[in-house]
Amino acid sequence: MFIDHDYIEKILEDSKNVSKDEIQSVIDKARRREGLNHKEVGILLQVEDKDQLDEIYKLAGEIKESIYGKRIVMFAPLYVSNYCVNNCVYCGYKRDNKFIRRKLTQEEVANEVRILESMGHKRLALEVGEDPINVPIDYILECIDTIYKTQNDNGEIRRINVNIAATTVENYKKLKNANIGTYILFQETYHRPTYEKMHPKSIKGNYEYHLTSFDRAMEAGIDDVGGGVLFGLADPKFEVLALMLHNEYLEEKFKVGFHTISVPRLKKAEGMNLKDFPNILDDETFKKIVAIIRIAVPFTGIILSTRENQEMRRELLKYGVSQISAGSVTGVGGYKEKEEGKNVNQFETSDERSPLEVLKELVDDGYIPSYCTACYRKGRTGERFMSLAKSGEIQNVCEPNALMSLVEYALDYGDDEFKNKVEALIDDVKNSFDKQNVRNMVENRIEKLKDGERDLYV
Repeated sequence: MFIDHDYIEKILEDSKNVSKDEIQSVIDKARRREGLNHKEVGILLQVEDKDQLDEIYKLAGEIKESIYGKRIVMFAPLYVSNYCVNNCVYCGYKRDNKFIRRKLTQEEVANEVRILESMGHKRLALEVGEDPINVPIDYILECIDTIYKTQNDNGEIRRINVNIAATTVENYKKLKNANIGTYILFQETYHRPTYEKMHPKSIKGNYEYHLTSFDRAMEAGIDDVGGGVLFGLADPKFEVLALMLHNEYLEEKFKVGFHTISVPRLKKAEGMNLKDFPNILDDETFKKIVAIIRIAVPFTGIILSTRENQEMRRELLKYGVSQISAGSVTGVGGYKEKEEGKNVNQFETSDERSPLEVLKELVDDGYIPSYCTACYRKGRTGERFMSLAKSGEIQNVCEPNALMSLVEYALDYGDDEFKNKVEALIDDVKNSFDKQNVRNMVENRIEKLKDGERDLYV
């Protein structure tokens, strides 16, 4: 098995008690973009010195900007069912929690989508619990079809990323044929004893079947996959090294690793007590983890949700995060019920701002919020996307598209204050494009957007 526990533990042991000079040597090597081996990642995970931590944060920010520029991808989750046969210790949907289970009808799915579209969202993450009887693959496929077909004025969902339980090659082929974007699955924890403890008497308790889900997804033709762990279940240093091993395994076998890595921290949920989890991450450790992931896998997107508060999200955007959710509700039927003043969240969220409020702060900080989904629709996925990213050519596509998607959002959903912010940003950004033909194309398409044309991305 490619997650070798003894190997990871040896790296962690060998990287302890290293000198400041040895640490500095690793930081300098990372700055030269020479890549890091496993022990060097392990050494960075041990850093506690404030000056060296500041160097790591600064380097992570430089690496991120050199690859992603100023764009930040925006999305929202959509929970359609809380039926679940598993008994995951940390989860509010676990089998032992007794509450009235529900799954949305297709009419209810469409209503949730209209609300999300009215916020300006173009990209969703579809979320369901695991229940092969009440939530079979055909139900998920029906939801995907409904989402894509539901349109509201200028609103439309252009890409659905899917986060469902590990399944078969046959079912992954069905998801591929349904035109999904990225298939996302958190390992929760790579530490096998902890994994088995966290998933008692559950279908999900099969560590190896869960771990090899991306093998089956890629065999089925899904070439964008997103991994992640739930930080707080096991030693975070172990988890980071395991993520690196998993990514390298996929690169070796399928020529492309993770498209994204998510970094959720364990939060309070129904039927669990945070005091029972000794590996909860404090803020400083969490920031260090995110920065090191960015340094270790520079071309992989890092996703941060509204689990984190406004201040933490703002800071981590500087250190490596490239995708964030906005206006999120983490309960089934939650967007409609939030409008009615109800709270149905699966777990606690910390950033309750509307998408427009989030976007205003991003623009004020010099970022380009992006609702672009063109790469999926133009076939720039998997190995093709990564080759463009590593060559630097993707910048000539993604940053102009991000700017145009922001103009589209401002025209359709922005208030006067936001429109003025975007106009100022256009003037700052368009002249930064290297090629005159790119600047001309952006100016031309922005004018077409203002004239009412939509979806003009390249």
